[in-house]
Amino acid sequence: MKLRLFALVLVTAVALSGLRAHADQSQRPAPAPAASTAPADPFPGLKFRNIGPATMGGRIDDLAVLESNPAVFYVGTATGGLWKTMNNGRTWAVLFDDQPDTVSIGDIAINPGDANTVWVGSGENNNRQSGSWGNGLYKSIDGGKTFKPMGLATSKHIARIIVDPIDHDVVYVAALGSLWGRGGERGVYKTTDGGLTWTRVLFVDEDTGATELVMDPSNNKVIYAATYQRRRATWGFNGGGLGSAMWKSSDAGRTWTKLTNGVPSGPLGRIGMDVYRANPNIVYARIEHAKESGTYRSDDAGQTWRKMSDTNPRPMYFSQIRIDPKSDARIYVLGVDLHISDDGGKTFYLQESMHDDHHAMWINPNNPNHIIEGTDGGLGISYDRAKTFEGVYNMDLGQFYHITYDMETPYNVCGGLQDNYTWCGPAAERSRTALANDQ
Repeated sequence: MKLRLFALVLVTAVALSGLRAHADQSQRPAPAPAASTAPADPFPGLKFRNIGPATMGGRIDDLAVLESNPAVFYVGTATGGLWKTMNNGRTWAVLFDDQPDTVSIGDIAINPGDANTVWVGSGENNNRQSGSWGNGLYKSIDGGKTFKPMGLATSKHIARIIVDPIDHDVVYVAALGSLWGRGGERGVYKTTDGGLTWTRVLFVDEDTGATELVMDPSNNKVIYAATYQRRRATWGFNGGGLGSAMWKSSDAGRTWTKLTNGVPSGPLGRIGMDVYRANPNIVYARIEHAKESGTYRSDDAGQTWRKMSDTNPRPMYFSQIRIDPKSDARIYVLGVDLHISDDGGKTFYLQESMHDDHHAMWINPNNPNHIIEGTDGGLGISYDRAKTFEGVYNMDLGQFYHITYDMETPYNVCGGLQDNYTWCGPAAERSRTALANDQ
């Protein structure tokens, strides 16, 4: 009996000891997880799907077309990055997705001696409250597959790039500088070593940048530039000043002469320029001025100017002018509408197009019937000298300002777009055809 009692006490003690040991282990703090260098994903597994719409476009800022094969061209957008087509817009490659903080494109230039070398300036050349800025200049040597930053990171908005047609290591850049502040890299810059180093060759002041560059097609030493004094604030926009002017260099940018003979006196606004290919003595400009705003022409390579008409629609937002490469009487002035003149800018008529707000235009130098243009509604191509345009609606470029949804089943999504009204469509479809492009 005593032996049994002793055995029972011993078993009980061992059991209680095990329980205490287990309790002690359970009360010990769990080992800390291994430190992670990557931030935790707040939405693990979240994936987005495209629900459209797919039958409209967004604001196009610039075009660069390969003249030897116009089916190959690049499109720069206000907030949709850089696009390239090899087949006249049937299919597209989106090129700038791997560049940080660079969704807005100001200008594109293809090396005239090497189609694989492409220059891109970030930051759109517009002055809206919604204007997006960039972080400098980029260069590709493989046809846009990869890009390398090439400086001018504080230029904010690059308006124009010119690659010298003879010495391709020479590149000129018109940098506008910040829309909302002074300083930074603004003015006309030049490189002679393919972008490794830059020299500012034209500078006015800390409030004035360069908004236009055009080169004499027969003389690579002759360059025209337009400077633009501007500033946007929360209370409004000041688009003009004594810094705005037209300039000419005859020695590849070493020295510049201000063009004033026939130009309105006093503060100017934004200026757009173009040189006639067949006769570079003929230069057109659209000049913003408080009283004498309009279309101007020079017949002596910029020495003197004469006003042709008052036509200059909303220059702070557009200010692009193009000359037909075969006729100096045929002028295109881009605005909310497309303005066309057949008498050298004396009179203009409005041509119906696919969408309002025309920002970019390329005219085929070998066939002026062939025109590509960019609007706030996307891309359009004409084969009849701008009488009609074919819309290119396979680019996802919608600029949504706000979106909302309703309580239907399935629910509908509605969004307000920049200059493209309000669009609504289903978030999903129960039919076998799924979402269609017309929704």
